[in-house]
Amino acid sequence: MWDDAFPSFLIGLREGLEAGLIVSILIATIVRADAKSRLPQVWTGVLAAIALAMSFGAVLTFTAANLSATAQETFGGVLSVIAVGFVTAMVFWMRRSARTFSGEIKEKVTGALTMGAGMLMLTSFLAVGREGLETALFLWTTARAAGESSGPLAGAAIGLVLAAGLCWGLYRRVLRINLTKFFTATGVVLVVIAAGVLGYGLRDLQEGGVLPGVTTYAFDLGGSVDAGSWYSTLLQGVFNLMPTMTWLQVVAYVGYLAVVLPLFVRGVRAKTPKPEPAPAEAREAAPAPRRRPVWVLPVAVVAVPAVIAGLVVAFARPKPADSETVAVSETECGKGFTAPDTGRQTFQMHNSGDKTAEVYLIDPATNAVYGEIEGLAPGTTRDLVATVAGGSYAWRCVPTGAKAVTSATVHVSGGGGAVQAVVPVSENDLAAPLKAYKVYVDQGLATLETQTRQLVADIAGDHLAKARTDWLTAHRTYASLGAAYGTFEDFDQKINGRSDGLAGGVDDKDFAGFHRIEYGLWHGQSASELKAPAQRLAAAVVGLRKAFPTQDFDPGDLPLRAHEILENALQFELTGDTDEGSGTNLATVDSNLAGTRELLTVLRPLLTKESPKLLPTVDTDVARLQRLLDSAHRGGSWTPVERLDQADRARLDGVTGQLLEDLAPVPDLLEIRKSA
Repeated sequence: MWDDAFPSFLIGLREGLEAGLIVSILIATIVRADAKSRLPQVWTGVLAAIALAMSFGAVLTFTAANLSATAQETFGGVLSVIAVGFVTAMVFWMRRSARTFSGEIKEKVTGALTMGAGMLMLTSFLAVGREGLETALFLWTTARAAGESSGPLAGAAIGLVLAAGLCWGLYRRVLRINLTKFFTATGVVLVVIAAGVLGYGLRDLQEGGVLPGVTTYAFDLGGSVDAGSWYSTLLQGVFNLMPTMTWLQVVAYVGYLAVVLPLFVRGVRAKTPKPEPAPAEAREAAPAPRRRPVWVLPVAVVAVPAVIAGLVVAFARPKPADSETVAVSETECGKGFTAPDTGRQTFQMHNSGDKTAEVYLIDPATNAVYGEIEGLAPGTTRDLVATVAGGSYAWRCVPTGAKAVTSATVHVSGGGGAVQAVVPVSENDLAAPLKAYKVYVDQGLATLETQTRQLVADIAGDHLAKARTDWLTAHRTYASLGAAYGTFEDFDQKINGRSDGLAGGVDDKDFAGFHRIEYGLWHGQSASELKAPAQRLAAAVVGLRKAFPTQDFDPGDLPLRAHEILENALQFELTGDTDEGSGTNLATVDSNLAGTRELLTVLRPLLTKESPKLLPTVDTDVARLQRLLDSAHRGGSWTPVERLDQADRARLDGVTGQLLEDLAPVPDLLEIRKSA
């Protein structure tokens, strides 16, 4: 978590110390001017500045949450660039002002003391408010980059608490800190961090479609750098340096540092004129008579920003499409649905029937889906949020075990911009990919039959060294057919069964197939002991090859297996859980990857149509994993998983995990939906 926390810790410490020093100097100046009765005015301005900063953060958070995914990328990218501008201006301002900081504040306070309560309050508000807004914006951008990590908030809290302690020590003259050196050192680090935030923000704008070059990479170190390692995590969290970066990110990062860092360092080395002595501190002006309770003004200045932020958030939230709910059932599908306004809308879907149902907001002409709810239980109500533009809309209700029902169509006039929609996939759409994959499996089973017969012959002839080589060849062929495992029924247990869960373990009579033979070949069993298991394996392969053409192969299994093949590889092979002595788990993963690649090949036309950006990312992930596997295959032998060093093993797990994450949308994109 520290990698995510450090940038926020630094900004919290620096900005907190800057704001705290301002408050300390304000208070010290007033105390020395014998004007202690004016201190509440200072604290009122400080509280107002804090309320404004927190309200600003809330507006950023809730506004972003109600945007579409693409709009969120754009919104975050723009604010990241703005944050870089603020931070850059801040470090240069503090570089110029560090030596005259105290004198300038004292001069402002002295002037404010002679101009009434409002001016003193405004002075403290402006002095602290700028730091508060900068902090809120920078923390929001770093927290967004960190995702769900709590590191940024924890780091900022620690930095602010430490800053408060330092300011108290400086005020009480317990501590002595060279503030010029402190702000210079932290300024250099913040310039480097800001370069990373700039790169991250530009990447967001690329993913949001505002800037080009989202797939034009300057470098791709995913195959050689483990994204989950401590050093990679540290670089990503602190400096926003990723294993894969686009040319725009790299040029912006390097260009920013090349321009800003020399200017900052050159300015630090420049001779700063000595500050003019501060004018004599003014005495307290005669206090104005109180016309209201002392608590009214502080409460008001704190409440006003919060109220304004609440109004902004309330108006930014999506409005319900209609005050009435929309019914979902076999007989009332779409009841209460009227033509909605354009823009982001919230529909309250109420299941008025007696069956759990799925509900879709569709374009009845194209069957494109704009929003959906799965598993809406009888008698329950859930919100469905969708973006509406000009066009035709209807509800499709699919009760469990019943025929789908489509509501009457409503027409929406006006613009509203382009709306993202998912065109549903039918069984007919998956027919061609399924046919192509069946041909691939048929050919694979024919090859497997030949290879297992050779394995039987090796064992029968007591050629166990050759049997080990042929065993791996045959097992890899089987491991490449992963998308069809669900149709193999009992044959899979006979061909590739595991000893886990068997009462007798590796000695159990039901332990059969490749792993049974693997155990024997690598644990010194004789040819006579392995003859019967090998013959049973060959017979099971023959039986599967004959049965496969007649087995039920659900076309919906293809999208599911795109993710599950490598998910099983991560769970069983990359943990070494299935190793019975051969140490060839990585060879199996290599074959699993080949099977996944074949499956993606037959699904490519559909995936390209549904999500054009998905496959380029997946292809990059596949190439990374392939390079890592190739590096573990030398001289015809595979490095056993348990012999990988810790860094290589973590890198392999990390790249596989990233590939699984990028494959995860495939089942939803190619889900077969019922039609009316």
